[in-house]
Amino acid sequence: MGELVVAGEVAGNVLVCDEGLSFWGGVDPATGEIVDAHHPQRGQVVAGRVLMMPTTRGSCTGSGVLLELAFRNVAPAMLVFREAEDVVTLGSVVASNLFGLSIPVVRLTAGEYHRLAQASTARLSGTRLEADGVGVDLTVVSTDDIELSEADQAMLAGDRGEAVKVAMQTVCAMAASQKAARLIDITRVHIDGCIYASPSFLTFARKMADLGGRVSVPTTMNAISVDHANWRAQGVAEEFGVAAAGLADAYVEMGAKPSFTCAPYLLGDDPGLGEEIAWAESNAVVYANSVLGARTVKHPDFLDLCIAITGRAPQSGVYIDANRAPRRIVEVAQPEGADDSFWPMLGWLVGQAAPDRIPLVVGLERSAPSADDLKAMCAAFGTTSAAPMLHIAGVTPEADLEPVSDADRVEATADDFEDLWRRFNSGSSEVDLVALGSPHMSQSECDMLAVLLNGRQVVVDTVVTLGRATLEAIAGSGTHARLTGCGVRIVSDLCWCSISEPVFPPSARVLMTNSGKYAHYAPGLSGRQVRFGSLAQCVAAAVEGRAPSTPPGWLSG
Repeated sequence: MGELVVAGEVAGNVLVCDEGLSFWGGVDPATGEIVDAHHPQRGQVVAGRVLMMPTTRGSCTGSGVLLELAFRNVAPAMLVFREAEDVVTLGSVVASNLFGLSIPVVRLTAGEYHRLAQASTARLSGTRLEADGVGVDLTVVSTDDIELSEADQAMLAGDRGEAVKVAMQTVCAMAASQKAARLIDITRVHIDGCIYASPSFLTFARKMADLGGRVSVPTTMNAISVDHANWRAQGVAEEFGVAAAGLADAYVEMGAKPSFTCAPYLLGDDPGLGEEIAWAESNAVVYANSVLGARTVKHPDFLDLCIAITGRAPQSGVYIDANRAPRRIVEVAQPEGADDSFWPMLGWLVGQAAPDRIPLVVGLERSAPSADDLKAMCAAFGTTSAAPMLHIAGVTPEADLEPVSDADRVEATADDFEDLWRRFNSGSSEVDLVALGSPHMSQSECDMLAVLLNGRQVVVDTVVTLGRATLEAIAGSGTHARLTGCGVRIVSDLCWCSISEPVFPPSARVLMTNSGKYAHYAPGLSGRQVRFGSLAQCVAAAVEGRAPSTPPGWLSG
């Protein structure tokens, strides 16, 4: 039977998405237009529609995008999902609880979803959903059955202040949506909501800070939208810079550490195997679960702060042993001579092959990928899959988990890789920007970039984004001087998924990147053409101004 997750009274025309959509990078927060260049419904507008999709995918920031759509009155009239969904559901919860804006959320069984998807209009009234004369009765998702400790109940009662009360109400609402029986203690949090994707992010953070919100566990922060110390010197518009820096300041005011990196696993204090954490930022979630063996659900923006304030999270998803088992096996053969571009492409393809379930990748047992390879793979996987983790046989720490009994098998073929290369390389071969650092560059990647440049001057704008800790490390090792001596521009605090003009060169029309994540998002985020390749190919483009016009030998061979 279908479920009413967030209540409301609405009606509208039905828009069915053939596959999941990341609201961040996939929907214009000002207009509601779908801008994901790789999505089948690109160009459609979600405003006022009964929006149906199996589930969302991609970035945790989608919750804030939904809130901004609501503020601008261009949100969907209602959201209808077939599978579990947390990100925009949380955006709806916050819109309703904090700001009185109603965006109902419904979750249907496969049969109900299929029937509704044939309809042209739908109406929600109370617990009854009707579409073209076909009705579905919905059960109401309730917090009544969640097992709460005395401390949890005290927080709900407001004994620790209004911000804690609001935070606990939000945590409990999501626990009910996720069918969590209880809450668990969290050891650390990584905040994703500090990216200034729209004014709604500042509105939320400022409201929680003004209510007295303070984090109760160690909390790090994602990349932000400006270089906090240097944005004025970089020519960033005053209105945007003040708002973006103010958003970061609100989280620091609430006790978060100004780490400003989308790769918290590069900070030198990794969570341990089995440690229960609460990270937002999709690439970090996938890396933490898959590579480190820590445990975190892909927490949406805003919920990350609520967990940091309460120190509690719903015990759901991959916090539970049984839910970490693979449900699809993806067979891959690594081509002879494959370079580092193989790993982000693999991540994207595995995510596409397992968009709604945890996969086990087999066939790479002797591949020995580096931490940087795995970083690139996890980030690209997070753009095409809603799953919070993956396993690689012989590589990742939990790859020996027994697949579920009905796990099926699919294959990522050489043709799939070649098709993806062409998809990622639709832009002109004349490159005028090389974009590196999505996720943030590690020290080892910066060192390799310096080696590949070998003192040669770049002839196009070449920009590296990285975290403050890595910036300090390469400054001390001499790599920073070597890179800047070649003309490379190094920017801290922000990353390519949060960058804006003029730090993003306004005159650039074609960019090249080694990131599968950014190759996916860049057309929608920047409006530019994209080329993709290995780090060595990016360096060649940086010093020659041209991208390769044909697939690399390992791929075409």
